[in-house]
Amino acid sequence: MRTVDEYRDGILAGIGVLSPIELPLSSAHGCVLAADVAAPWPLPSFDNSSMDGYAVLAADVAGATPDRPAVLLVVDDVPAGYRSTEAVTPGTAVRIMTGAPMPDGADAVVPVERTDGGTEQVSITEPVDPGAYIRRAAEDVTAGEVVLTAGTLIGARQVGILAAVGCGLVFVHPRPRVAVISTGSELVEPGLPLRRGLISDSNSYLLVAAAREAGADAYRIGPIMDDEKEFLTTVEDQLHRCDLILTSGGVSMGAYDTVKAVLSTLGTVDFCKVAMNPGMPQGHGFVGQERVPIVTLPGNPVSSYISFENFVRPALRRMRGLADLLRPEFQVTLGAALESPAGKRQFARARFTAPGVVVPTGTGQGSHVMGGLAVAEALIVIPEDVTRVEAGDTVTVMDLRAP
Repeated sequence: MRTVDEYRDGILAGIGVLSPIELPLSSAHGCVLAADVAAPWPLPSFDNSSMDGYAVLAADVAGATPDRPAVLLVVDDVPAGYRSTEAVTPGTAVRIMTGAPMPDGADAVVPVERTDGGTEQVSITEPVDPGAYIRRAAEDVTAGEVVLTAGTLIGARQVGILAAVGCGLVFVHPRPRVAVISTGSELVEPGLPLRRGLISDSNSYLLVAAAREAGADAYRIGPIMDDEKEFLTTVEDQLHRCDLILTSGGVSMGAYDTVKAVLSTLGTVDFCKVAMNPGMPQGHGFVGQERVPIVTLPGNPVSSYISFENFVRPALRRMRGLADLLRPEFQVTLGAALESPAGKRQFARARFTAPGVVVPTGTGQGSHVMGGLAVAEALIVIPEDVTRVEAGDTVTVMDLRAP
């Protein structure tokens, strides 16, 4: 029986970062940069107004007051996107909108709120200092400056700077394409009536959602009957479409464990037991001439999800080119006692009742108890050599609330 760490290391040893591709900026959100991005021009690229108002010479309005306003001739009107053809000279002003280029000669902007808003001449009631309300060229980013480095996850803020420096195409590690296959003759599509002995297929929906949350482009296939030929055909059909195949069910020792029966004959998938609870039966390897990675998870939904968190999510993050592969872990106080099987690392579902305090969720820690999983915010990680933890003990948790 392998430890959790040994088994995860075995999976990761066969997983590499996906080769970089060039994507349109509109498709790059959620990908990881494969190369540094430098600004081809400064930000701002020209001196511009930070306010709606009037571009002036500060000396012309130095003594302005409400009782004795400075009155200037308005020689031009400049909206954003246009440049004035008139220079500001003593006694003149240019009406200017936010973002418009500063006209020649002007050294300050007076906000419109400090004026009468005139269009032919303007009365200004307060002075401004030279440089007031001007955004200077390159004050944010200089030309040639690296704005994002390779390995950066592209979120909304990163999309913004990429657009600002004109990156229409971005060199990235793409999101992994993941095919999720649920197996079991007892499974039916959610929404269909259940006959006695049948259950609604929750695993494929659960795993697709988990894979998408982990940054993959995941899609579901199934449920697949316990038929070896159908399963093999289904797997072969996905080899040219995906970067990882994820299955659930059919990996134990039963007479109808199709996944194990089919993949064992190929000789490229390693099935074993992992010293964890829940989720002991596991398998991983490669299929097809393309050597597409495949991870086979247990069929019980909680086992399947906790196995995903421990083994599949780190693999997907490596494929994406991310450095931090594992969920954050930290220590908290346990609010209620828990039993744990000897020789296995238990991952017990829990929620936070106060900062730094967790209690188990659900009616138990069975591998089928979905209600407790649905409200869990963390997994309590109980080591292999511990069989009981008491209320008030310090325990380690894996935080499921993190993105």
